[in-house]
Amino acid sequence: MGVFVSTDDPGPAGHEQVVFCQDRQSDLKAIIGIYSTALGPALGGTRFYPYASEEAALADVLDLSRGMAYKNALAGLDLGGGKAVIWGDPDQVKSEALLRAYGRFVQSLGGRYYTACDVGTYVADMDVIARETRYVTGRSVEHGGAGDSSVLTAWGVFQGMRAAAEHVWGSPSLRGRRVGVAGLGKVGRHLTGHLVDDGAEVVATDVDPRALEWARTNHPAVALVADTAALVAADIDVYAPCALGGALNDDSVPALRARVVAGAANNQLAHPGIEKLLADRGILYAPDYVVNAGGVIQVADEIEGFNFDRAKLRATRIFDTTRQILRLADDEGVPPAVAADRLAERRMADVGRLRAIHLG
Repeated sequence: MGVFVSTDDPGPAGHEQVVFCQDRQSDLKAIIGIYSTALGPALGGTRFYPYASEEAALADVLDLSRGMAYKNALAGLDLGGGKAVIWGDPDQVKSEALLRAYGRFVQSLGGRYYTACDVGTYVADMDVIARETRYVTGRSVEHGGAGDSSVLTAWGVFQGMRAAAEHVWGSPSLRGRRVGVAGLGKVGRHLTGHLVDDGAEVVATDVDPRALEWARTNHPAVALVADTAALVAADIDVYAPCALGGALNDDSVPALRARVVAGAANNQLAHPGIEKLLADRGILYAPDYVVNAGGVIQVADEIEGFNFDRAKLRATRIFDTTRQILRLADDEGVPPAVAADRLAERRMADVGRLRAIHLG
């Protein structure tokens, strides 16, 4: 079943289209949100997560798809913003039949939405989904894809963090800085490696004991703390949220001791107004959808025939984009999140309007 939103009635969160998908036999329950196709087909990953309710799943896909539109715009991609969620525990219900059923729903949109990996989905899952649709990226190298997009996601976060460090301390290096990484999943692990290589002192936490064991084995110098609350209250210079969204909220921001926030998690601001609370406390927030765009840059490159060096060069430019946004924020006297939104909206409007020029 699909819910279609006209351009005259922007509907939920201003989305163009929201599609509810269900296949009872495979236990598939999914929602695809297309926020904007002003710059091109919507691109965004599929999140597989055991939401507490359908309302929670819908709220997440609406937030995430909007964020993807802004992310893709600032990454310089000719792609719009979309996202999908599959409601369920991937350890319990994920199957070939479910993934292929989902792929058929993606195919039914006729190229308005390209999917990729996100929380709970992996490269192998994209290969299965691709058996039913051509509109999938983030595939395995064996199938002509780019492989794990967390590689360049982490690289881009590191570049954004470097730009933030330069803005605050005058040097684009994390050497000697204490960085708190919340979440040692796919992206957090790569980011930890970059930080260690750059000479940073890393403090980390994760809810998964296996992730903590990975840190002890691969980076014994990384200090581990009990939970995110302990990490937020720790004596750190940079806070890097790399798990689920909402990390910056009314409880965490007042307790935060870091001068910089730059991490991989999507939708880090729990609600509007948090960006001002951060600014009032003198904490520089590098907008999440700016610094974590390396992954979407990687999977977007796959659409035109993946070249890792080309994609990494594009992800490296996140340093320049972050620097531009931080300077614009200072010039206009607004938080960086507001400056980033303005730049993204300007590009979507300026380039998106060109579609009105008739090509015959």
